[in-house]
Amino acid sequence: MTTNQHPLNVLIVGGGVAGLEAALAVNELAGSRAAITMLSPETEFIYRPLEVREPFGESAAGHYPLDEIAREIGFELRQDAFRWLEPAEQAVHTEAGDKLTYDAVLLALGAHARPAFRHALTLDDRRLDEQLHGVIQDVEEGWIRKLAFIVPSQIPWPLPIYELALMTARRAYDMNESISVTIVTPEDAPLAIFGSAVSEAVEGLLEHHGILTITSAHCETPAEGEVTVHPGGRSLHVDRVIALPELFGPSTPGVPKRDGHGFIPVDVHGRVPGLEGVFAAGDATAFPVKHGGLAAQQADVAAESIAALAGAPVTPSKFNPVIQGVLLGGDRPLYMSAHITGGHGSSSQVGQKPTWSPAAKITAKYLTPYLESREQARVR
Repeated sequence: MTTNQHPLNVLIVGGGVAGLEAALAVNELAGSRAAITMLSPETEFIYRPLEVREPFGESAAGHYPLDEIAREIGFELRQDAFRWLEPAEQAVHTEAGDKLTYDAVLLALGAHARPAFRHALTLDDRRLDEQLHGVIQDVEEGWIRKLAFIVPSQIPWPLPIYELALMTARRAYDMNESISVTIVTPEDAPLAIFGSAVSEAVEGLLEHHGILTITSAHCETPAEGEVTVHPGGRSLHVDRVIALPELFGPSTPGVPKRDGHGFIPVDVHGRVPGLEGVFAAGDATAFPVKHGGLAAQQADVAAESIAALAGAPVTPSKFNPVIQGVLLGGDRPLYMSAHITGGHGSSSQVGQKPTWSPAAKITAKYLTPYLESREQARVR
């Protein structure tokens, strides 16, 4: 515990959803009891869930310079990358060779995406417009008649594949072009993580737009334009195959890992077991569902524990994942929510009106209202 004369030295590694949510939360909960430094190689925060719209000519995702955010929130930004953790010295070493000490460190590095299929276009949410602009143009002009969207066996966050399939089918319809769109996924139902009510609604939406969904399926792409579906060995022959990537944990020497994919284990308070003062949140952790709203919830519980270390009057809560998502691509957005229990959601809710507020793509206690205030200021 610290005093106001000696604020807790808090280091946040990563400037994505989890990192920014944690910075806002610690600042709100601990105030002057904590001095925050953020280490990030990026120069801006990008609101990636809205990038699915860009290949279709819709408004671009928001870009927010990290240096401006740092000045507004009141933390120090170090433009550098994580290299390794030295727990005995309570220090993080950077790619540039600096050594940053900490009293508490939050690892919010995100996950690394890798192609799972050789003969497929693997989506990269940093450049979706660049990747898909030509594909959508070929759909509009009738050059692409059969399209497959596939999900790897190690399931990443699958919602974008459904959005892209719906948007593509609608664009073909609007251009009076005939197209066959198929989704192949290991899920036992569309967006099964949200539970049966959501899955049934999404299945109906896909059928309404003429999209075939093959569930409980594992793919191979033995050649260009060919998808082999297991079990059964069924083959699909299409003009183009678009795939989600597989996700792996970031490189974090000095941090213990327990699974074969490099993700960081954490307890219900976001602590990394066996390391004093080390926390983790977001896609870098071993929690199987990778989603911005859940990353923010993990960051919140870690921030509460960090604020308590700083001497703030906070009782740290436990991670209780509630997932909220907005599916774009239909006639109207579809709002979905559930508590996560096991592999499926409970208390599943779905409709064309949100059941939470503000109804953002990423629901984050501190980050969502902060970004909304920035947008309102920009408009004014």
